[in-house]
Amino acid sequence: MVNALTVPSQDGLTDLYPFQSNYFDIGQHKMHYVDEGQGPTLVMLHGNPTWSFYYRELIKGLRDRFRVIVPDHMGCGLSDKPQEYAYTLTSHIDNVSRLLQHLRVQDVTLVLHDWGGAIGFGWARRHVSCVKRFVLFNTAAFLGPCPWRIRLCRMPIMGSLAVRGLNAFALGAVYMACKDRTRMTARVRAGYLLPYNNFANRVAVDRFIRDIPLHPGATSRNEIEAIDDSLGQFRDRPMLICWGGRDFCFNDGYLTKWQQKFPDAEVHHFPDAGHYVVEDALSEILPLMNRFLENDLTGERA
Repeated sequence: MVNALTVPSQDGLTDLYPFQSNYFDIGQHKMHYVDEGQGPTLVMLHGNPTWSFYYRELIKGLRDRFRVIVPDHMGCGLSDKPQEYAYTLTSHIDNVSRLLQHLRVQDVTLVLHDWGGAIGFGWARRHVSCVKRFVLFNTAAFLGPCPWRIRLCRMPIMGSLAVRGLNAFALGAVYMACKDRTRMTARVRAGYLLPYNNFANRVAVDRFIRDIPLHPGATSRNEIEAIDDSLGQFRDRPMLICWGGRDFCFNDGYLTKWQQKFPDAEVHHFPDAGHYVVEDALSEILPLMNRFLENDLTGERA
């Protein structure tokens, strides 16, 4: 097993990620999470190859009025990175379920990006009464096309060598997923890459890629289909969608599917933003979220 990391102060990253680390035991492993602020609860779920660092500016901007809970999925961020582990969609949903049960959350706003969409809606379908609203960033909770660049990373042997040996997936993301180079500075890149600094620590990055259920019979196929089938029961919940238009993976076709499934969703499309839309469009997204969440502060429902 590879144990959880910490954010080393000598790297000068603590100002970017100035949060108290918390750990929750799942079996013999430790799951890291941020739990900042007080008030209505926001649960932010990241994807691959990010970690809670992706949400750092939203945490800072919202924790004065909200309780913001942001876990690192097992194998990601500052969580443990066991080498022999069931890194599947179901296991990630199970882990979030255990953590949020431990934290006794109610009336949750789910903030979801990338794999966080499937994991978050997977949790939501098990806890329908706990879900108050949604904020979505370039994500999916249903099947869709997989770009060739990600398919290459799934190739037997060579794919894992590239992802784990060369860190091709995480490295590629910090250059391709954010279009605003003034935001993706060298220090921010270092923050994204911090947890994935060797072959062993990249185990979950590789396993997330391999868990994409492209074919019938794939390990997580039944889970994603069940999540898709459950989406309709959330049509009455307010939803804010902030979408980057220059995402080669979760392209605008995915946004169209979300709009078909949730026709009343409030949608903001940022044509020049990439997959890391929160990096590219932070100055627009934070005010949008503040306004969208205002009703939580008054105890009203939108």
